[in-house]
This record gives sequence, structure tokens and C-alpha cells, in this order.
Amino acid sequence: MSTWVRFEHAGNIGFGALRTDTIHVHHGCLFDAPADTGERLARDSVTLLTPCEPTRMLALWNNFYERARKEGLTRPQHPLYFVKVDSCFAGPAEPIRQPLNYDGPVVFEGELGIVIGQACHNVAREEIDDYIFGYTCVNDVTARDIMKADPSFVQWTRAKGFDSFGVFGPAIVTDIEPDELVVETRVNGEVKQHYPVSDMFYRPRDIVYHLARDMTLKPGDVIACGTSLGTEPMPPGCEVEIIIEGVGTLSNPFLSPAPTTLQASPHGEPALPA
Repeated sequence: MSTWVRFEHAGNIGFGALRTDTIHVHHGCLFDAPADTGERLARDSVTLLTPCEPTRMLALWNNFYERARKEGLTRPQHPLYFVKVDSCFAGPAEPIRQPLNYDGPVVFEGELGIVIGQACHNVAREEIDDYIFGYTCVNDVTARDIMKADPSFVQWTRAKGFDSFGVFGPAIVTDIEPDELVVETRVNGEVKQHYPVSDMFYRPRDIVYHLARDMTLKPGDVIACGTSLGTEPMPPGCEVEIIIEGVGTLSNPFLSPAPTTLQASPHGEPALPA
């Protein structure tokens, strides 16, 4: 098992393998035999970023037996999913922001994330593990009242695509058994969600198998496996933690809208007005 992180240190962005409290810095491509540089950094000397830079996040809906029973849903014939765009991504400790022009409830959704390691399309089910690089924690944040604000069209992309609404990290962990994991969400320390991956209609390998028959999955793509019961609006100023033992703890504050002035981006890219 390896734990991979991406970080900013002394104005530079890098990545490496986290071992206890030390980062073994690597270079090259995370998904293609990265090489150890020999440099070592203390974990507390860096700022962790999103552990990879996906072009998209594919996210599932209605993927849990327990939630379906409570909400009167049935098992879908194929995984149901939508797309979160790359401009919404946020990493560990970054604030989740209330959108400027929306004052309704903003909801947390704690989820397991799958990270794709190589281009994957129409692969055999028994080969799926070869295409999964590892797993991460996801908070699939949603502006709930926007979803069905227009009765003619469910607004998945808008409700889930605001800046800071695609939170994942703090690391990607490889070579673990995803079906044995448990996802927990806490708000200001209070447990709000606690559910097993084994309750999924489509477990992680099944999800990759089916989605890769629809489209080519690319290295770095993140798939959020859906969430179960317990999602709620986040109170302003709260701290939300997505905890998956064996994978990590993703912690972020929920804050008021960002100011509209230009700000430095923690991802090392030019910032845009919030």
C-alpha cells in the first residue's frame, strides 16, 4: 500500500509518497512509474493540494440499498452519474464557499472516490484493478435548492459545479480492498454519516467497468461512488470531515462567499474572480 500526496512547498508544487510524517518526493508522472528524487520533506512543512489534477469528476446518484429503501427508489439498471467540472475542485483544508448568488442550503455528501490510473475503455471485468490507481475521500457538495428550481430540467451540473464544490483528498491510497471500507462524515465533530461501501448497488470495480463501456476514462479521473443516508445542509463556519479508515481524513471549513478580488490559487494556477 502506498499513500500519494500532492503539495506546495516554498513556492513549488510537487508530489510524493507519504510515509508516516515524511514525504518522499518523486518526479515524473504519478501514474507512470514516478521516480524517487531522494528529497524528503516533513508533512507539516507543506500545504497539501488535491492529490491529482483530474479533468473531470464523475459522480454517482442512487447507489445505496439503505438510502433507496428510505427514499422509495429502486436499483438502477446502470450506474446513474453526472459530471463535475475541473474548476470546482478543492483540496484538503480549502474552504467550501457559499455561492455568491445563492443563499439556499449547501449540502455535504461524504463519498469514496476512485482514481483512474490509465486510459480505460471496454476492459474485461477481471482486469479492472489494473486500471484503478487508488482511492481517495470526496465531499460532493451540492446547492440543493438549485437541483429542481426549473421543473423542466434537473440542474445537476449547476447545483454541483460551483467553485469549491468538488472536494477530494488528502491523498490517494493504492492497493487496498475498497469493498471493506466504511465512509463517515462529521460536522463539527458530530457523526452525520456512517455507512459501508458493501451497501452499494454498484461497488467500485463494477462502477469502473460500466462507466468505461460508456466512455474512455483517463488517468487522474476521479469517480465519486455516491452517498448514503445522513446528508444535511452545512451551517456557516462549520468544519466538515470525510473519514475513511485506511484512506484518510478530508477536512474543510464551510464559509461565506469569497471576495470578488483576485486571489492566489493554491493549485498554482492563475486565479479568477470568485
